[in-house]
Amino acid sequence: MDAATKSKSTNVHSSFRYDLMAFLGHDYVQPAGPADAVAGVEPKVIVSPANEMQLAEVLRRSDEAGIAVIPRGGGTKLGWGNPPSRAELILSTARLSEITEHAWADLTVSVDAGCTIQKLQQTLALHGQRLALDPLWPNKATIGGVLSSNDSGALRLRFGGLRDLIIGITLALPDGTLASSGGRVVKNVAGYDLPKLATGAFGTLGVITRAVFRLHPLPRSSRSFSVTATSNEEMRRLIHAVQNSKLAHTALQARFENGATPAVDILFEGTEAGLKAQETHLRVLAETAPVAEASPEIWKTRQDLWSFPKPESAAVAKISFLPAEIDRFMETIAKSAKVRQLRWKAVAQATGIGCLRLEGDAMKLRDSLQDLREQFERSTGSLVALYQPAGMPSIDTWGNTGDALPLMKSIKQQLDPKNTLSPGRFIGGI
Repeated sequence: MDAATKSKSTNVHSSFRYDLMAFLGHDYVQPAGPADAVAGVEPKVIVSPANEMQLAEVLRRSDEAGIAVIPRGGGTKLGWGNPPSRAELILSTARLSEITEHAWADLTVSVDAGCTIQKLQQTLALHGQRLALDPLWPNKATIGGVLSSNDSGALRLRFGGLRDLIIGITLALPDGTLASSGGRVVKNVAGYDLPKLATGAFGTLGVITRAVFRLHPLPRSSRSFSVTATSNEEMRRLIHAVQNSKLAHTALQARFENGATPAVDILFEGTEAGLKAQETHLRVLAETAPVAEASPEIWKTRQDLWSFPKPESAAVAKISFLPAEIDRFMETIAKSAKVRQLRWKAVAQATGIGCLRLEGDAMKLRDSLQDLREQFERSTGSLVALYQPAGMPSIDTWGNTGDALPLMKSIKQQLDPKNTLSPGRFIGGI
């Protein structure tokens, strides 16, 4: 960009910012700083509309002015995805934080996109209900952000992922349209399945303003157990035995770390009598492997992988694999890390989704991530590099796009023809 073009662009942005101030008020339009960077790209301004009508209008004006927009909730996952090709404006949902309707008798809830998971769960608990979801950082993560990143944890085994829990959504489209799909009842087949389309789209198709979810009752009691395995093969045997049994477990995860034996964690929910019977059955299935009751904190292990004292020497990836071959995939990780003298930890769910943390030299981290991605993809798995340290030569976040990319680009073109929303962040540079 030459000096004249850059000056013109700066003037356009300045004029646009003043127009937004006149529309919303000064308190709703603030300058952005380094802490607001999106995957390393610093935006110019942060806009926090008071309601979804204002949000849709800001988005429409941005689209007309050629301003790139990045939706933001709690900001916990802004570093996920590729760096955007442009990022002039952060469109915050912080002021859209209400629980608009809790139809407790119908087990549904309608909630604004800026509401945190923790606030929602605390409100639902007053009626003995919950959104059966366990995303990262629930005290900060918002409904819109969790939906956009499709973040779910070990409860997915029993209750399904976000696409199974969401039954309605409202999206602000780049042209200012507020598009709604789904409804407030669990069974609704009217219209296109916009909720599932927007889930996991990383804010590239529209800005989520509201969502409707199906709910589940809170359990009367719950207990967690950890089983220590002597090898990856024994760990796999135990997981298969539990999965093929009549145990009514709610969650199951396996924990791995270089230099340590694997452990399997199992969550049971129900009555005290039922939990006792489940424990007895589990001990039979475990055979000689030690079984110990575990703290509920064990289910925060995935989140703990993001806590590292030296961020410049660690990388975090989301992995997927065939559940029946979990031992082979973990051996693959162990070998790759050993060759490059890296430390590693991983948490793997019984559904074949996991989180991997690698620590060590930046160049070796990159080599290991690329090597593992190639091996996983050859075996119908995947590796998404969610966090890459600043000193590491970057790699594409997403990896192989498969044969769905042309269709995804077509949908993007239909809903966001000017590439206003999160340009370049998603798969294939969408």
